[in-house]
Amino acid sequence: MIAPHECEHNPPDGGSLAPPPGWRQTGDVGDAEIPIRRAAAGDAGPVARLLHDFNTEFAEATPGVAALTEIVAGMLASGEMVVLLAGEGPDGLAALRFRTAIWTGRPEAHLQELYVAPALRGRGIGRALLEASMRASREAGATGIDLNTGATDTAARALYESAGFTNREGSPDGPAMLFYEREL
Repeated sequence: MIAPHECEHNPPDGGSLAPPPGWRQTGDVGDAEIPIRRAAAGDAGPVARLLHDFNTEFAEATPGVAALTEIVAGMLASGEMVVLLAGEGPDGLAALRFRTAIWTGRPEAHLQELYVAPALRGRGIGRALLEASMRASREAGATGIDLNTGATDTAARALYESAGFTNREGSPDGPAMLFYEREL
């Protein structure tokens, strides 16, 4: 796999496939402005806490906040992962990974995680993070963005579908796309 900083389709400034450090934007959702910013190395702890809370909420394994902090710090420092943070808490995150597409040689984005603290859901934070993720991916030169979610997560599915994501091949009435995984 080619690391984002090694891809020949980097932005004109020669930087990584991700928005530059300090990049900020706001999501305009209703009357509220939701600050969105790119996580820096110093944000590894808060990012790890949100990721831990996410997995804990959905009864998924987590190595704990301390171990996640170390993992996240390394991934942020290497550019292997781009994390967008919402709110001052931070209150939510979007974790993006970039890879080079086989068919085009250009970047494509994978939204690995999108999480909003439960008490703050329904305020447009998730939508602001999703929109910021799509903008950041376009700015990185990505030709597309993919993600996966569970069939029972109807709120997430509604959000993704309202933003134009589909789980159908080729056309709206095409066959359903499936996602498979296996422990190794």
